This record gives sequence, structure tokens and C-alpha cells, in this order.
Amino acid sequence: MRHQLRLQTRLQNALLRHYNINSQYKPHLIRDYWEPVIGLEIHAQISSISKLFSRVGTRYGAPPNTQVGIFESAHPGTLPVLNKRCVEAGIKTALAFGATVNKISLFDRKHYFYPDLPAGYQITQLDYPLASNGRLEFIVLNSSLHKHPYRHSVDLLQLQLEEDSGKSIHDKDNNRVLVDLNRAGQPLMELVFAPGLRNGEEAAAMVKEVALILTRIGTCNGRMHEGALRVDANISVHRPDEPLGTRTEVKNLGSIGSLLKAVDYEIQRQIDILESGGNVTSETRSFDTHTQETISMRDKEVIQDYRFMPEPNLLPLRLHDSSEPNCQYDGSLDISKVRAKIPELPEATRQKLIRDYGLSLENAFLLASKDDLLDYFMAVMSNTKRSSKLVCNLLLNNLLEALNSINTDITNSPLSASAFGEIVDLQQSCRIVTNISQQVISAICIERDSRSPTQIVLDNNWLQLSNDVMEEIVEKILADNLELVEKYKKSKKKKLLNALMGKINKASDNRANMKIVNDVLLKKLSS
Repeated sequence: MRHQLRLQTRLQNALLRHYNINSQYKPHLIRDYWEPVIGLEIHAQISSISKLFSRVGTRYGAPPNTQVGIFESAHPGTLPVLNKRCVEAGIKTALAFGATVNKISLFDRKHYFYPDLPAGYQITQLDYPLASNGRLEFIVLNSSLHKHPYRHSVDLLQLQLEEDSGKSIHDKDNNRVLVDLNRAGQPLMELVFAPGLRNGEEAAAMVKEVALILTRIGTCNGRMHEGALRVDANISVHRPDEPLGTRTEVKNLGSIGSLLKAVDYEIQRQIDILESGGNVTSETRSFDTHTQETISMRDKEVIQDYRFMPEPNLLPLRLHDSSEPNCQYDGSLDISKVRAKIPELPEATRQKLIRDYGLSLENAFLLASKDDLLDYFMAVMSNTKRSSKLVCNLLLNNLLEALNSINTDITNSPLSASAFGEIVDLQQSCRIVTNISQQVISAICIERDSRSPTQIVLDNNWLQLSNDVMEEIVEKILADNLELVEKYKKSKKKKLLNALMGKINKASDNRANMKIVNDVLLKKLSS
């Protein structure tokens, strides 16, 4: 019990530090000045072909109880053997979050009795984890409470290695519980973050960034629908300058949508209780995806005693860092070698896109969020004369829309990066207009036209009209719509101007450069 109380004290101290030190923090007040406080614990399954303490496989979707060895099933006399790959993954993750990797860390036994835990205890880390004192900065892109994207940061208190438990399957039809031990012993990283979040949108944005970082560095695939990333949310509300409120924990949130809705629902539930004169109960809750509500699982009024004790079958995990002065190699794992394997992190990629290509934060965020999309963009931009903004606009709007309509992704795009670049060049050189670019993209992606973009344009007579031809069309439309022209001259209403523009575009078979048309039209209307 003392171990759990010690961790709770660390969380409390982190919260006080967050309020007193973080100058960027501005309390997020909602209805009648209530202030929510949210902290997340994220369980990330390490991408490894074998489990944390045995050589048994970790294949997702394998038939029940086929990925189980004698250690996971707790046969007497079996001993844990620590997976080096998992330790390296934990170190790499800690370094990516700017955490301090501890040269010595210890494993503990956390005791509880449940059918999906055959040994009666879980091997984890508590007081001496693999790493501590990190920090995560992330971007809240879509917020209902803020007009523009903004940055927020949260401290990473500690990162620990632990084994997963099995999975209980509740068969209500036959009134029985089935146990699948495939997941037992799966390697996990638990990332314990300080309570520095203020609403469901920030929680969702934070988990997205965590998943993106883990995916980028290759330590977790981030697939929440497979259970590779699971989130526990600790939530409380209080009034400013008053003591912190009673905390509830919402367990096992398995999707970004569930996390967002569960946090916001729980905030509102607690406010309703307090405003009606009631008291919030310290309890563990779950989120019902059907009712979109959190429901009680068990209370926490009496802290459960997990009887933590040192794991007797595992020696202390010792590491060294050869980049430090006077470091002597002692045969242990080298932190410096793991550090050298860390690729460019998503935030650095975003900053590079903004700096080198002049992209907006929103577009840089979208490109950096998917490696295959970023690779496609960079391949197109290998021609440095191309407009990055034009490339980005056609890629994120037109091409992705076409691919979505045929239910495919950028990796399997029928339109190669070189052919896409050809479309960009045609539009950038004013040989075709935006509408035609869309039609060429659709022809190749949806209709599976095998011709080159240039050949498609020439065969369909889709080249942009010359300025002289556009001016003739404008004059004809004005002559044929004198009543509409007179109404516009009197009212200057934009919808009347747009009506004329639409008629001109239709008369040009969508081949007119509408920016030039707009200039010509306004000039003639003012004369």
C-alpha cells in the first residue's frame, strides 16, 4: 500500500508544480467557474516478436490460448528472462520524450487475483522505473473552445516496463467467463503523465501525439482498435483557489473518440453532482460506448493493497551511457547507442515543413501525421521549382478525396508521385486550371485511365483558354445577361457577381482561369 501512496504523492506534487511553474498554463474554466484536472496513464504494447519474459510469440489475432508458454501459465519453477528488445524500446521511448533514463531500475511484483493472471501477480516497475522526468509538447488542432490551434505541454512522470495480463471474455448467453491468455506476458510500457490536461479535446490531442511518436520511433504500432494502446484517465473538478476535487479513474479507453467523450462526460457528471450539493465518490469507472456514459465499476474509498514486493527472480536492470565523460563499459546496454537510432520526431518534421516549404501549421500537422503521406509529398517536391502550397492543396484536398472514394490509401495510389507532379506542373504553368486538375486526378484514380496526365489533357481538349478567348466569353455573357448586370451595378451584391462567374465558367467548359476572369469581369462591369 505504501508504494501506491507514494505514487499518488508524486502525482499530487506534479500537479502543484504544473500550476506554480508552468507560466503558459491558463486555467480552463467552464460552467460557473469549475476547473477540470485530467491526468492520463497510457499503456503501450511494445512492438516485439516475443513477450517480455519469454520467447513466446505476440501475434495479434492468433486463435485463443495459442500464444501461451509455461511461464505465462505460471508453471512451477519457470523463471523470467528479460527481453533485450523491449528494454531498448523502453529506452528509445523515454529519450523521445526527453526523459531521464535511470542507470539502475528494479522490477516488482504487484499482487492481485484474477482468472487472467495465472501467477497471481504482475511483474512491473514502481519506485525505481526505467525512466522519469520527461515532457510532451503537443498541438490541439481542432478545438471547440479555441479559434486557432494552440500548443500545450504535460510532464511525463515515469515510464515503466511491465507485462500485460490475459483477457477475460464474458459469455453472458451461457453465464460463464472464458479466459484467453494470448495477451498474458505481452510487453508493455506504462507512461504516467502529470495531471495537466483540461478537457477531452486536449486529452485526445495528447494521445494522438503519443501514438504518432511511438509509431515514428517504431516502439509501438499505436493501433488502439487492437489494444496496442490503452488509456486510463484520472479526472476531477474544483473551483479555482480551492483544494483539488475527488478524483475518479476511467479505465481502458480504447479509442480517441471514447477518450474524448468519456473525459467530457465525466467532467460534466462531477459538476452536476457538486452543484446539486452531493459529493463525488472516489471510484473506478468504465465508459459505455452505447450509452456514451461512464459507469461505476468499483469504489476506491479503501485503497487496494497490491502487496508490492521486489521481483526475486530478476536482478536490477543496469545500463550505461558511453556518451558521458569517464563512462566505463560494464557489459550492460548502452543508452547512447539507442539514442543514435532515434529518427526525426514528428514536431521536428512539422517545423521543417513550415520553415522549408512555407506550409501552414495545419497542413504540416497533417503531413507529419502519416509517414506514407509525407513520403509522397517529399517525392513530389523533389522538383524544387514546384509550388509547395499548390502541391499540398492538390494532395490533401483533391487526391485524398479521390483515394477515399475508392477506399484506398496513398501507399496504393494509382496516381504515382511523378504523375501527380506532372499535374502540378501543368497547373503551375497555367496550362490547366484547378477544376481540370481534379478531373485528371479522378480519371487516373477512379476511372483507372492509364494515359499520362498531359495526354489526358490534350486528348480531351482541356488546356486553359487564352486570355483573348476568355475576354470574348465574358463579353458574350454580359451581353446575354443585361438584367443581371444592371442588378449587380446597383447593389454590388457578391452573389450576383458569382452568378455571372458561374455562367462564364460553364460557357468555358470549366477551362477558364477564374482569377483572370474575375479581374476582367470587374473591369468591364465598372466601365
